[in-house]
Amino acid sequence: MKKIIQTLPGFIICIIIALCSKFIGRYITTIGATSISILLGIFVGNTIGTNKIFAKGTQFAERDLLSYSVVLLGATISVQTLLTLGFSGVAYIGLQMIATINVAIFLGKKLGFSENFTLLMASGNAVCGSSAIAATAPVIGADDQDKGIAITIVNVTGTILMFLLPVLARILYASETLKTSAFIGGILQSVGQVVASGSLVSEEVKNLSTIFKIVRILFLIFVLFGLATLKGKSNENKGNHRRAKIKVKVPWYVIGFFVMCALFSINIISPQTSEICEFVSNYFEIIALAGIGMRVNLKELIKLGPKISAYACGIAMIQIISAVLFIWVCFD
Repeated sequence: MKKIIQTLPGFIICIIIALCSKFIGRYITTIGATSISILLGIFVGNTIGTNKIFAKGTQFAERDLLSYSVVLLGATISVQTLLTLGFSGVAYIGLQMIATINVAIFLGKKLGFSENFTLLMASGNAVCGSSAIAATAPVIGADDQDKGIAITIVNVTGTILMFLLPVLARILYASETLKTSAFIGGILQSVGQVVASGSLVSEEVKNLSTIFKIVRILFLIFVLFGLATLKGKSNENKGNHRRAKIKVKVPWYVIGFFVMCALFSINIISPQTSEICEFVSNYFEIIALAGIGMRVNLKELIKLGPKISAYACGIAMIQIISAVLFIWVCFD
C-alpha cells in the first residue's frame, strides 16, 4: 500500500498529461498525441514537476507501463511481420552493434577514460542503455560511480537522438518505413526512446523500430561474453586472473512480446482482441511517454563536461554514420 501511495502522484500527473495530449492531438494532427505527450512531459518535469514526490510514479510509467505496452504490441504483430527483418535485418543489427562497441572502446582509450567506463559505454550504446550497463557492471567488476556516470551519459545522449533521428530519417529516407525503422531501432539506447522516436514518424515505424530494438536486446548475451573476454585478457596482461561470472536475464517484456506475437499468429488472439490490445497499448504508450518526458532533466544536458560530451557525441556520430552505411549495404 505504501508503494502504491508513493507511485500515485507521479502516475496521476502522467495520466493528466496523456489525456491533455490526446485532446490537443485531435487539433494538431501533424504532431500527434505521442509527440505532444513527451514534450508536455519535459515541460512539466522541468517546471512544476520537479518535486521528488513525482519520481516513483514517473519511473513506473516509464519502465513498467511501457513494458506492458510492448507486450500488448506483440498481439498486433504476426510472425510474418517479424520475418520481414530477414537475414538482412539481423545482419544490419549485428554490424551496427559491433561498430558501436569498437568505436566506444577506441574513443574511450584515446580520451583517457578508464577501461571499465569505456566497456560500460560500449554495452549501453550498443544494446539497451541502462539495462545493458547494469548487466555489464558486475561482469567486468565496474564500480557504482562508473555505472552511474555511464547511465547518465547514455540516457542524455539518447534523449537528444530521440528527437534528432526522425529529422535525419526524413532527410535521408523520406521517412520510408523499413529504413527509418532500422535507423531508429539500430541506434537509440532504450526501448522507451525507440518507441518515442518512432512515434514521431508513424505508427508503422514505431512498431518496426521496436522489433529492431528487441533483436538488439536478444544479442545482449553475446555482448556480455565478448566484453567479459576483453576484460579477462586485460586482467591477464596485468597479472590478475580474476574470472568474470556472466548472468543474463532476458527482460520479461521481450518474452511477453514474442508469446503474444505467436498467439496472434496462430489466431488464438482474434483480430477483435488484437484491436483492443492495440488501443490499450497506445494509451499505455502515451502515458509512458509523459513519464519519460518528465524524467528528462534539462539541467543534466547542460552540466556535461566538454571531454565526456565529446566522447558521447563521438559515439553518436559514428553510430549515425555506420547506420547509414549498413542500411545501404543491407537494404539497397
